[in-house]
Amino acid sequence: MVFFILRRLVQSVIVMLMVSLIAFSLFRYVGDPVAVMVGQETSIEDQERLRQDLGLNDSPITQYVRFVSRLASGDFGFSFRTRQPIVDMLLERMPATLELGFISLLISLAAGIPAGIHAALHKGGLVVNAILFSTLVGISVPTFVIGIFLIYVFGVQLGWLPTFGRGETVAIGWWQTSFLTVKGWQSLVLPAVTLGLYQLTLTMRLVRSEMQDVMNTDYIKFAVARGIDYRSVHYRHALKNSMIPVITIIGLQFGGIIAFSIVTESVFQWPGMGLLFLDSIRYVDIPVMSVYLVVIALVFVVINLIVDILYFVIDPRVRLKSETGS
Repeated sequence: MVFFILRRLVQSVIVMLMVSLIAFSLFRYVGDPVAVMVGQETSIEDQERLRQDLGLNDSPITQYVRFVSRLASGDFGFSFRTRQPIVDMLLERMPATLELGFISLLISLAAGIPAGIHAALHKGGLVVNAILFSTLVGISVPTFVIGIFLIYVFGVQLGWLPTFGRGETVAIGWWQTSFLTVKGWQSLVLPAVTLGLYQLTLTMRLVRSEMQDVMNTDYIKFAVARGIDYRSVHYRHALKNSMIPVITIIGLQFGGIIAFSIVTESVFQWPGMGLLFLDSIRYVDIPVMSVYLVVIALVFVVINLIVDILYFVIDPRVRLKSETGS
């Protein structure tokens, strides 16, 4: 297992180096940050002096090496627009994004797994057809359309829930949480449902597909032929083996929710990292854009590493392949 983890760690480091290079290259040519930072009355000499102070006149290789070395040491630099340390800006926005992603993932799992099991065990019927139709709608309709629809129905017409912002929060150290206030939960409902609906459909379809495949295997048919109770066959044997690939998808889903919450945060003006990234694009804040991309990649890498380790622990086939070197 040690060699398995070491190999994954080496792969993770290579991925992060590639992502840092992509982030540095992408955002180097999106605009002139000095033009955004200064006014029209600023002289050319002052602009050049500022560009020199920011290190923008250095060679691309020098800038990239400085960028990677700072990231490796935990120094994310500062924002060109606000002059704040980027790590402070991310820590301020991170609780909102993580809480939104966590609730969205819970919604997708709490509804998607039972619906997938039901659709796999009961072929045909009105309920199963309704579930399959809802998954088709959930995958086809864009997230921002779902968000606008929920805002119109539950916020504008019914007036039940807030349509923007995070509501009241409570500080626990540096962490600002919405979980300890009623208005915080009310503000969390619409964006969490919007973000979790697409993941819910993916979870349901995956569980249904895996469950159907397992139900057609020989050992399940043999268990049924021996007269084992159907409930035990379905939930003790079939479901247990069906959840092995689902665990992988759950980890990647959470990373996807964090990464692709930009649209939802924009629709609901949710003060998370996605909205910070959009603001940095608007003001050509290159350091914030680059660091955001690297941080999101790090989230994916860490989650993927954890999922690989769990997969190694629960699936003996992975251990066998690792031991044989195949």
